[in-house]
Amino acid sequence: MIILASDHGGFELKQKIKELLSSEDIEITDVGCNSTESCDYPEFAHAACKLIGAGDLGIFICGSGNGIAMAANSFKHIRAAVCWKSELAELARLHNNANVMTLPGRFIEEQEAFNCVAAFIDTEFEGGRHNRRVKKIKFVEGLPIQN
Repeated sequence: MIILASDHGGFELKQKIKELLSSEDIEITDVGCNSTESCDYPEFAHAACKLIGAGDLGIFICGSGNGIAMAANSFKHIRAAVCWKSELAELARLHNNANVMTLPGRFIEEQEAFNCVAAFIDTEFEGGRHNRRVKKIKFVEGLPIQN
């Protein structure tokens, strides 16, 4: 299962990725957003992360890819990686066992985004020494964020 999410800055690319995945008969769930009207990426990242279970992957898109990744990484079971090249998407899975890839909707060409999607979906975690490192990534309570 691939869980899709975006804000307004990633909506158009999400729709194209949705079409691509559907054409390949890949099971998807799209939690929104559903237009280019301004909205808040954390709402969609949080909704998507709540659906991601063992074996599921997420593809989230906002303008820069950063905000939606930060929102996703607030969940203990999520390892989100910002990707803008297929090599980064491959390494996110291969070395980091990422289960969410975020894309910068305003800064990536459509074909490169498709290449990232393919690399992310087709790559398995290598394990070995990388497993030891991934196990050291933990959700740690820090100081409250000052706004």
